[in-house]
Amino acid sequence: MALKIVTWNINGIRPRTENLCRFLTEYQPDVICLQEIKIQTDAFPGDPFRELGYEHQAIAGQKAYHGVAILSKLPFADQFSCPWGGESDARHVAVKLANDLEVHSIYIPAGGDVPDPSVNVKFDHKLRFWNDMKDWFAKERSTDQMILANGDFNVAPLETDVWNHKRLVKSVGHSPIEVEHLEAAKASLDWTDLPREYVPSDQFLYSWWGYRYKLAVEKDYGWRLDHSWATPALKERVTNSEVIKPTRLWERPSDHVPILTEIDL
Repeated sequence: MALKIVTWNINGIRPRTENLCRFLTEYQPDVICLQEIKIQTDAFPGDPFRELGYEHQAIAGQKAYHGVAILSKLPFADQFSCPWGGESDARHVAVKLANDLEVHSIYIPAGGDVPDPSVNVKFDHKLRFWNDMKDWFAKERSTDQMILANGDFNVAPLETDVWNHKRLVKSVGHSPIEVEHLEAAKASLDWTDLPREYVPSDQFLYSWWGYRYKLAVEKDYGWRLDHSWATPALKERVTNSEVIKPTRLWERPSDHVPILTEIDL
């Protein structure tokens, strides 16, 4: 059984419904994890996606901010959310498929402007979220389970995950303390960073190009903020994982692009 699973920070489901429908039609994923849907759960516009075959929908939303979702052609055996970080701000939803594959859609806090938890409560929240996520997976799950953790992790860990490491190393999203928390979380279940299995670490790889600088895409001023991680039991079944950059050039694009992972079960 071959599966395609995507993660995508859609940056608002309402303005990006047409783009999402286009993506689902062109790429035909079996499951798609969304972040920053920016809408309450009961207001999620699910019908256009059901018409395309994504009848199974797990939504954890809130008004105007954050929010995550998983849309699937395959039925869910279970679904749940975890309140990591100690705030009720709709940043996690997970489903278990009938084939025992567990899929998580995660939106880790951005962290504000200053990478210091003693003066920046948003950054403190980000680090607490990382710690809670790490501890939950270490306690509640094991390496012999097939788990895919997807989402906007808001950390670009490698020097080649940002367009200018020397300039950005003290910036939120690429600071050493954030990289340490990410690496600790990766160690919790011996996760594999899937896109980096196919693009070596000495090559630049990005998933986000900001709106503020109009030439960001043209000049390739990007960051790799979006991630797809697999447990050891799942890694051996992954056949490909790639960033889908063309969507950043679509009309009214998200500033993030999807990551598509292919799995042979």
